[in-house]
Amino acid sequence: MEQRAKAVICREINQPVVVEEIIVEAPRRDEVMIKLVACGVCHSDLSATNGTIPFPPPVVLGHEGAGRIVAVGEGVTNFKVGDHVVSSFVSMCGKCRYCQTGRPQLCDQAGKAMFTLPDGTVRTRDLSGKALNVFSGCGVMAEYATLHTDNVVKIDQQVPLDKAALIGCGVMTGVGAAVNTAKVEPGSITVVFGCGGVGLNAIQGCAIAGARMIVAVDTSDAKLEMAKQFGATHVVNSKSEENVVKTILKLTGGADYAFECVGLGDIAAQAYGVLGKGGTAVVVGVANQKDTTTVKTASLTFGEKTLTGSYFGSARPTEDFPRLIGLYRAQRLKLDELISRTYTVDEAPQAFADLSAGRNARGVILFE
Repeated sequence: MEQRAKAVICREINQPVVVEEIIVEAPRRDEVMIKLVACGVCHSDLSATNGTIPFPPPVVLGHEGAGRIVAVGEGVTNFKVGDHVVSSFVSMCGKCRYCQTGRPQLCDQAGKAMFTLPDGTVRTRDLSGKALNVFSGCGVMAEYATLHTDNVVKIDQQVPLDKAALIGCGVMTGVGAAVNTAKVEPGSITVVFGCGGVGLNAIQGCAIAGARMIVAVDTSDAKLEMAKQFGATHVVNSKSEENVVKTILKLTGGADYAFECVGLGDIAAQAYGVLGKGGTAVVVGVANQKDTTTVKTASLTFGEKTLTGSYFGSARPTEDFPRLIGLYRAQRLKLDELISRTYTVDEAPQAFADLSAGRNARGVILFE
């Protein structure tokens, strides 16, 4: 059962995305076909279009999708037609040492499914018959997508799919950085650099964990106002500060946890710089491959500070996605408020332009 589908494609690096009709092939063994309802427009998608994340074009974008299963391949027993699902851009084989030790976000298989399915092939082609790569084994910025079951998580059918889609990346990455990676403790002091989609979720992750002080840092007053809605107790506009690290140290006395949610080495150094003794700085943003961060080595020893990274919020998707949905249903996790604007698939170029200009917390493409 092939399907024709409109899809958002990066054909050339540093060029606007295009919307084309493509062919999505039927699922093979251990695969499912999803009819997408919604897909978030994530900064990582933008990074694929400008070469920061080196996916070879042409590539079908999208990794933050939600929809319904319309077909299952041979051997699929844990999914059925009609199931509501969210995509996971990290393929989780369940067998490698990372999966076996509770760190599936580092799965060995994921490295083999960066722009194809895990077997090295794709189920997408353009109307001329040329194969199209897919973003992180997903390619869900399309009306239909065929994914391996290792990239799919079943969710409660009562949750609106346009909200659930956000859990597939931005929410999991931000909240997970606070809750899973840093393990923010109640009563702690936290600082979040960058108040885009991931940063706002890091802020609400700190709030959910019970931090008593959450300092949001950004160059946009509008984003800082939004940060307050997600739990920030204090805000700092770094553009108006001569030395943002000194300002934050004076405000906090030294943070227990700091999060870099921009993807710049200099800001990672600032996150480390605002720590008190024993503090942990977590780099969440995806930096350019050539970017570097410099810290004073002695401060690691004498201050017992930690500089670490967080990939996909140290997610265990089959456990964490339902948990986040439970928090949403209990009104402890904000999803509706993250969506600044929705777009049709034909409006995808505008969605990317708005993302690049920093206009949205999260834009969402709706397919129905």
